Amino acid sequence: MKFNSLSIWVLISMSWITCPVLAQEQKLHTITIKTAQELHEFFSYKKGKQIIISGHRGGMVKGFPENSIATFENTLKYTPAFYEIDPRLTKDSVLVLMHDATLDRTTTGKGNLADYTWEEVKKFRLKDPEGNVTEYGVPSLAEAIEWARGKTILNLDIKDVPFEMTADIIQKHKANAFVMLTVHSPEQAQFYLDKNPESMFSAHIKTPEEFEKYEKAGIPWKQVMAYIGPTIKPDNQLLYKLLHGKGVKCMISSASTYDKLENKEDRAKAYRAIVLDGADVIESDLPIEVSEVVLSKTLLK
Repeated sequence: MKFNSLSIWVLISMSWITCPVLAQEQKLHTITIKTAQELHEFFSYKKGKQIIISGHRGGMVKGFPENSIATFENTLKYTPAFYEIDPRLTKDSVLVLMHDATLDRTTTGKGNLADYTWEEVKKFRLKDPEGNVTEYGVPSLAEAIEWARGKTILNLDIKDVPFEMTADIIQKHKANAFVMLTVHSPEQAQFYLDKNPESMFSAHIKTPEEFEKYEKAGIPWKQVMAYIGPTIKPDNQLLYKLLHGKGVKCMISSASTYDKLENKEDRAKAYRAIVLDGADVIESDLPIEVSEVVLSKTLLK
């Protein structure tokens, strides 16, 4: 078979369309943690350390659904980040990622998640933040854990999953090094410590009184990152003093507050203010946008 110059050009053009070259693929900005001790160290407070970004439900970007592996992967193309995610149970007790108890807002399904089996849930497609249906399906927690291994850290929020099941799946997947647990009290933290003494926590500590409860309970501070609330407020300064004094990083979540500002410049100003306030971790629906601000060399300008 003979090829003229035109046919060769067509073949080259078609190969460019159907087979993207590896050089064009974006490298992921991974957070590689190999042991529970390394995880504890990652969240230990030391003055001058780089700000850490948490993607709330992975992030909210057009075309990418919340609580989806596709979104986690997309965020890592732009910035290192760990993720706050939401495990829930299907009718047949499979742990999946879903913030709401109902399917309507984030999937093509209708009604309560708990009324469907895992096989039924797998048929639904996820919606992006604007309500557009995507090609992506609902991931199981097991799938998310295996995807995250060697790439990032997952922070499991509290929904309808019994603590026993949450502890068991972390142990089953040998994921102590990169899966941490949101807790709302020292008692919840102690439950997990009894199951796994190396557990890492994102603990709600929004007042000095809550700090004292953790102190009296003897929860190891080296295994705590503290969520201190969604806003910059005068009381934060005492919390920074108490928690930083124990080597604990402090997180402010802008998902329900500053992320809602309509103007990108106003949001950037708010993210800078969070850093200047003293926070070490910013949780956001817009982790890519936050990274452009707080990881920039012009942060303070």
